[in-house]
Amino acid sequence: MPETIYFFIMLLSFITFAAIKIPISVSLMFAAICGAVFSGHFFPIRHLVEGSFGYLDAILIIATAMIFMESIRISGLLEDFALRIAKKFRNRPLFLLMLMTLFIMTAGMITGSSSAAVLTTGAIAFPVLKDLGLDKRKSGALIAMASIFGMIAPPINIPAMIIGQGVDMPYIGFTSPLLLLTVPLAIITAVIIGAKSVKKIEGDHFKKIEPFSNKWYLYVPVVLLVVLMVMENVSSFSLGLPLVFILSALLAAIIGKKNFFSISVKALKESVNILSILIGVGMFIQIMTLNGTRGLIVDFLNGLPEMALILGIALGVPLFGAVSSYGSASVLGIPFLLAFLGQDDIMVCASLSLLAGLGDMVPPTALAGIFAAHVVGEKNYFKVWFRALPSFFITMIVGTFALYYSNFTASLANSVYFYPVFVGVIGLIAVAILLFDKRRYRSDLA
Repeated sequence: MPETIYFFIMLLSFITFAAIKIPISVSLMFAAICGAVFSGHFFPIRHLVEGSFGYLDAILIIATAMIFMESIRISGLLEDFALRIAKKFRNRPLFLLMLMTLFIMTAGMITGSSSAAVLTTGAIAFPVLKDLGLDKRKSGALIAMASIFGMIAPPINIPAMIIGQGVDMPYIGFTSPLLLLTVPLAIITAVIIGAKSVKKIEGDHFKKIEPFSNKWYLYVPVVLLVVLMVMENVSSFSLGLPLVFILSALLAAIIGKKNFFSISVKALKESVNILSILIGVGMFIQIMTLNGTRGLIVDFLNGLPEMALILGIALGVPLFGAVSSYGSASVLGIPFLLAFLGQDDIMVCASLSLLAGLGDMVPPTALAGIFAAHVVGEKNYFKVWFRALPSFFITMIVGTFALYYSNFTASLANSVYFYPVFVGVIGLIAVAILLFDKRRYRSDLA
């Protein structure tokens, strides 16, 4: 079949361009052009332009979310929040480790980017992790994995958006499935990586923290963001996420007495690599649709034995994510979702996005792992990578299980009792950890 030839031409050209250090976004564009030329469409400018706008919604969300994160970082909110948590729970190290893990996730939850989480909340959390007794390798592994979980957790999950847009499925109803997949894994990861190493934080370096009454205003932009997001979900009021992020970022800049334009320019410079990948992915998918290779992949996957299909998902999606987790979501995630029609589409999509996110820990690119190694000062990325392997494989197994039994896991996530039970279980875990800390470290809270 000619479509098979077109597919391998596009795939090999993409791998070749990426191997010679051409940026991933440009490699995707060149691969799309090669696929168009060899299929007889030559240079279909209309399809390339149309494809580049295919993920405009996700691009706007990432760009404005990065501006918001940069605004609250420069205002001092992130550092102030991390230090206050560390001071409050410095005698409860395991509980503090859990809180720091969730704190690292927040940037990924807002921006949909693991790299952004590593370089913002991850960098801020590292001194606290070091004080808790984690070495550079363990700290880097925890930062990298927590950033990936944050990237997949709600409210912003770009891989899920990409997969959904590929099959015209709106990004609605993902909150509870994504919480079910990510928060327990984050807690398990923190225990696996750091539970044996943590110790009470000693020293007096928390004296520099000002009273909360002098810093409360820093938190107003986050309150505004949460209020606007909640209003969008519980009422007909809707400004759209990009405008919500911009308004909150503008308020943060005003409160922090910073230049909003300079903040925006810096944030967009840092996010241009991610945004350009989405443009390249859009072109690549558009040409795959044009020359028939996308349909070929779906037909091929539908013809595979069930176990072969599951194995292909468990290994193929994370491995292809080594090039780009967004690329994996689009090139493999969309066909795999179509291969599981008849299952719960939202849970299948959420599980595929989790597996695609793991690609940010797969060499040679391994963006989350490499950035985390840089943040903690570890020159050899593979030392960080090896520390993260147990959590990596557990996440792969959980993602595959949730996908294969998507109807069952979806029934849990969509139950009317999900949120009360979820909050209750997390609360019980928190109490258990606090009691464990109290028994292990017998001293009064400062």
